[in-house]
Amino acid sequence: MELIVSSITGDLTSRLISFLMNKFLDNLYSGEKVKRLEQLLQRVHMVVEEADGRYITNRCMLTHLKTIVAAMYSGYHVLDTIKYMKNNKGANDLVNNSSALSFATPLKRSRTTTICPETKNKFSMELQGALKNIETVIGDINEFVILLTGCERMSHRPYDTYLYIDNFMFGQHVEKQHLINFLLENNTIGPPPVLPIIGGRGVGKKTLVAHVCNDDRVRSHFFFIFHINGENLGEITENKNMSERTLVIVEFVSDVDDNDWGTFHSSLMNLNRGNKVIILTRIKKLERFGTVRPITLDRMVHEEYRYLLKTLTFGSANPMDYPQLIPIVEEFAVLLGGRLIPANILGYVLRNNLNVHFWLSRLKGIRFVVKKNLSMSGSHPNELFDQGHPAHLTDYILYPASTSTDSPKNDLPKLTFGDMLAGQKFPPKGDFNLVSWESRIPPYTSFVHMARFFPSFAQDHLESPLSGRKHARPFSVSYDE
Repeated sequence: MELIVSSITGDLTSRLISFLMNKFLDNLYSGEKVKRLEQLLQRVHMVVEEADGRYITNRCMLTHLKTIVAAMYSGYHVLDTIKYMKNNKGANDLVNNSSALSFATPLKRSRTTTICPETKNKFSMELQGALKNIETVIGDINEFVILLTGCERMSHRPYDTYLYIDNFMFGQHVEKQHLINFLLENNTIGPPPVLPIIGGRGVGKKTLVAHVCNDDRVRSHFFFIFHINGENLGEITENKNMSERTLVIVEFVSDVDDNDWGTFHSSLMNLNRGNKVIILTRIKKLERFGTVRPITLDRMVHEEYRYLLKTLTFGSANPMDYPQLIPIVEEFAVLLGGRLIPANILGYVLRNNLNVHFWLSRLKGIRFVVKKNLSMSGSHPNELFDQGHPAHLTDYILYPASTSTDSPKNDLPKLTFGDMLAGQKFPPKGDFNLVSWESRIPPYTSFVHMARFFPSFAQDHLESPLSGRKHARPFSVSYDE
């Protein structure tokens, strides 16, 4: 009898707490502060989109733009958190029951339903902070907008418009402007200017350059645009037809001797005075060859990455129509840690199946592989790839991806990760090539992993969360950038 009374009391207490929490969130969400934050974010977003379509040469304006963009994504993150808490209807329980894996994340949402003063203060302070931040940006934005109207507008061809709808280059507004300014600036007398672009695996170095090189003014400014490997610097001087202005893009995967670089650099000065050089590399010390300040590309901050992931996964659907899916997006954003390629893969697969059980099964699969690699090597699979090491899967060892220009030379079957993630195709019981991503925008890079069948690693006999097969072992792939 005591057990029954205790159970009933606990249930009533839980319902009371949930009722009070929902009442508090209803009041918070319907308040003037939330409405004002939403309105101001719309205004700021319009300015950011307009700035992205202009040629901005003023460095102070670019610094201001970076501040505006950061405030915008931070504001969206707080707004989405409040909306989610109002509409979750038990969505947290679904995510929690799908086997939690703890990761630290900025502004990590609270999974407690305790209506305590600390909870109220947390939401109120986050809202007040975001509102104050965005109001400060709006207060200083008038002069920026006036100066922006004096900047020349970029001419977007139909292809460019398509880029911004689906196959788009997200973010990097300021970096794009810096690169365009470098390329269009008139040369001074002397060796050709060199701009290093430095960043880790898959942060978008080649995508940024390809996007800028597709700009009308850049295309008309250079007669030749050459892409060469850092190991073959001599190739550029062997071309006898380079009497016109040339842009040379050099990709380095390892350090290079200073004398070899000096010979290459001086040879470009002899060809034409208008030549310019871009260095693409992950190696920071190669910035010593730059004649201007390098552009450094990092992974997106959590707020910006979460916004991108939500945009890709829901597509044209309204996220508020699927409240149970919203916390799953948050979990994916934490697990993937700002990686661009997995965001595109998941976005393509998940937005075609807005089903909570489908999403949870994919989340469970990725968690399984991350947890397994952390227990075996102490590292996240993406960290292993960044260091050139393979990642362990249940029945496979997955090696770091080669790009389309350096794909594995073998006759093994080829599968795409998107098909496997969607449950349309299943991995063979043998070696195969796994295409993790094929870019739909320039430079159209493909990332191909070598997957070796290694069943001795399969120690946990669980139902596969990704393959869709019953009683199969879990097959999940961490993504390489």
